[in-house]
Amino acid sequence: MADRAAGLPIVKEGIPFVGTAGGLTLAGGWLGWPVAATVFGALTLFTAWFFRNPRRTIPQGPGLIVAPGDGKVIAIDEEYEPRFLKERSIRLSIFLNIFDVHVNRIPCEGTVEDVIYQPGRFVAANRPEASLRNEQNALMLRTAGGAKVLCVQVAGIIARRIVCWVSPGETVQRGERFGLIRFGSRMDTFLPLGTALRVAVGDRVKGGETVVGEFR
Repeated sequence: MADRAAGLPIVKEGIPFVGTAGGLTLAGGWLGWPVAATVFGALTLFTAWFFRNPRRTIPQGPGLIVAPGDGKVIAIDEEYEPRFLKERSIRLSIFLNIFDVHVNRIPCEGTVEDVIYQPGRFVAANRPEASLRNEQNALMLRTAGGAKVLCVQVAGIIARRIVCWVSPGETVQRGERFGLIRFGSRMDTFLPLGTALRVAVGDRVKGGETVVGEFR
């Protein structure tokens, strides 16, 4: 799969937001409302910065797994995943605040077996119950070696829109951009038991660049 968002300074989903804020800034200036123009100008800059789409250096090497998003590791648990994998796995949860890059990336090369969207609530994404109750989109991957990896985009208390650019049957590569969650969110990644983890709770990670584990 071609990396559909490569080369863009901001993701295309952010253009309407930036354009609207920019238009309000110009309107405030034209009407002679300096306070409004300043406020909307700041909003324009923040919105463009929020939807930024930075390049990343993708680590190379067999079996490496990279972070699917920027943020802070808030949980690493071994548990039974009942909805999609239906087996025990390692759940790695990353919380993305509104200041983090919100473009999501593929953790490992493989084939997209399924994409499942689930509507839900908007509990704060750093709370444990968000994994089950919030709006979310699950991406099921299978590696060439047969390992199953589940990535779940979880909307947060502010987020109201999950974007996914891949479809079942597509072949994807480690570090490729695959989606976006707007304005605060969480990424849950379920890895096979026995995966050698390279991060701990409290670590800050960069999507597509930080190695979070390695298949054994």
